[in-house]
Amino acid sequence: MIWKHKPSLEITSYFPNKSMGDFLGIEFIEIGDDFITAKMPVNERTHQPFGLLHGGASCVLAESLGSVASTLCLDINAQMAVGIEINANHLRSVTTGFVYGTVKPVHVGSTIHVWNIEIVNEAKKLVCVSRLTCAIRNR
Repeated sequence: MIWKHKPSLEITSYFPNKSMGDFLGIEFIEIGDDFITAKMPVNERTHQPFGLLHGGASCVLAESLGSVASTLCLDINAQMAVGIEINANHLRSVTTGFVYGTVKPVHVGSTIHVWNIEIVNEAKKLVCVSRLTCAIRNR
């Protein structure tokens, strides 16, 4: 297990409300020994003007997952994770329903964390692949 804190879905309730993820309807649904999964609705809040899932919304889902994953690997009283780079390849469009993102570690070091995030549609077809790098800073 990579987490410094015992993983549970309840721990995500300690993160601030009224955030971008809350606005978009992101909901954490599963935490394993080395992964976290969340879902996000594809609707008027996450559409671009042509009615497709906005690439920026996919990036918000990816960064939310990676940021929470980094935070769970830290002593949150002494350290914090700050996203310093994100990239995303949008592979398939989605117009309705939900997308599901899963984050897994590439590297969890003392100063840098790198996360891989895969986002799939309800048919489990790959929609987006993303990589997030977080710098670890002392509070």
